[in-house]
Amino acid sequence: MKTKRGRLCLVEDDPIMGESLTQRFSLEGVECDWFKDGKNALNALIKHKYSALLSDIRLPDISGEELFASLLEGDAPPPATIFITGFGSIDQAVNLLKLGARDYITKPFDLDELLDKLHDLSPSLFSSSEKDGLEPVLGISPVMRSIQEMLARLSDHKTSTLITGESGVGKEYAAYYMHCKGNPERPENSKDMKPFVAINCAALSESLLEAELFGHEKGAFTGATRTHHGVFEQANGGTLFLDEIGEMTSVMQAKLLRVIQDQKVQRVGGEKSIQVGVRLVCATNRDLKAMVARGEFREDLFYRLNVIHVHMPPLRERKEDIIWFAHKFLQEFYEQHKKQHFLLPNCEKYLLQQNWPGNIRELRHAIERACVLNYNEMLGPAELGSTNSENADIKDEPDLKAFLSLCEREHLLSHLLENGWQVSKTASILGISRKNLWEKMRKYGLHENGEVSTF
Repeated sequence: MKTKRGRLCLVEDDPIMGESLTQRFSLEGVECDWFKDGKNALNALIKHKYSALLSDIRLPDISGEELFASLLEGDAPPPATIFITGFGSIDQAVNLLKLGARDYITKPFDLDELLDKLHDLSPSLFSSSEKDGLEPVLGISPVMRSIQEMLARLSDHKTSTLITGESGVGKEYAAYYMHCKGNPERPENSKDMKPFVAINCAALSESLLEAELFGHEKGAFTGATRTHHGVFEQANGGTLFLDEIGEMTSVMQAKLLRVIQDQKVQRVGGEKSIQVGVRLVCATNRDLKAMVARGEFREDLFYRLNVIHVHMPPLRERKEDIIWFAHKFLQEFYEQHKKQHFLLPNCEKYLLQQNWPGNIRELRHAIERACVLNYNEMLGPAELGSTNSENADIKDEPDLKAFLSLCEREHLLSHLLENGWQVSKTASILGISRKNLWEKMRKYGLHENGEVSTF
């Protein structure tokens, strides 16, 4: 049964603050009515049922305190309320908490912190239907499903996005997923597919990076034997992904900022400006905010790039994704080479115990190396690089009964992962009852939280 969607009443007289909040709420899937004064908000709150109220205390006509007092005098209880307050209004906010307000947040505040408060206050504001309907692509952990849902919503917007995270967590893949979601009617590799162009800013010198970003005219420098269209032109109408943006020099930062502001590029050696329109997605494994504080990264460029911030956690912090990716990579290897491999249960335990400093990239290479170097279908910890003597008693070639059980377990796990651990849906696809599937999951130690046990 789907929970009825809630609606937020926002009361904020500052047009910049109000517009910023409503834009972010829209991207988060929150339905919001914005009022710039207290009296109009009060009328709406009396006529309509809101799940939550977010109001500034200082308003141009009546105060937030007067607004809340009027709601308390009404026939129905006021919605769950958060007040926005300046430093000097904290005592007033505390008094409102005593009257029944649920929370307050002090300016300047972090938008993610506000969203967390709203989610805790009224989960119905945040739609889960889209998340539940998405096939897992970036992982099955709650945090990655949430990120995937956010990227799916962002796909309809040209808003600049900054993706942060350690090397190997899949930042470029996340950007490409967002790009593809914005082209739902166009099959991948189709001529109608809008371009996705990626470039690593750390891999090129300053002069080469400038030519790659903005292009160059024939004869612009020694070796420029023809006109070259830069990645901004190549990605026109689509998505441009700039990886390792934190490695860009201050000179290139200034030139990039100008292009973002003007939406025009001028090729090296050229005189005319060329109009471009791209969705800009940047990625880094560095702390750009700290770099800004040290004077190593332009503050104005940072704010241009950081309109939407998506942080991808390392693989070690989302254990349930490790086994999901391992099976995904085994399936990819089978599709490419038509050679099947299986992970022994204690191999899955071994994978979960590893720290994976190289994240998904390291895991992919480990699985691929094991598949290439081992003719045996059964992969244990030793095949994945373990030298621990406690794994020496594992059989490389189980008997027929154990092999059939392992095949059944792998088949069940594959479908459970593919269907996001939805038991009813998985049982229906497999043609067995929910009870039968539960029994087999207990038998083989299959758990959604990533724990595995031997059989």
